[in-house]
Amino acid sequence: MASTIQIRVDDDLKTKSDQLFKALGTDTTSAIRMFLVQAIANNGFPFEIKRPMHNPYAEMSEEDVMEKLAKARESAAQGNYRSADMFAADVREKYGL
Repeated sequence: MASTIQIRVDDDLKTKSDQLFKALGTDTTSAIRMFLVQAIANNGFPFEIKRPMHNPYAEMSEEDVMEKLAKARESAAQGNYRSADMFAADVREKYGL
């Protein structure tokens, strides 16, 4: 016996997913079935789910960025800075990179 699952999605999402899965040699229904099989095999989502990272600079104007850079240069001139390696390590830790 087979069951039916019905879902509503935005037309654009459906069109794009149909095109993607066709290019991959399958169809959306089969892709959803694959997702369900993998979810059972993984005992959860078959991929990592994360919240999008907030980019604190996204809403900044060019003027704001230039002001921050000027302040950073002033601070560095006073000896307040970290090595590039320390900075990269902090970024990797904070953002999981």
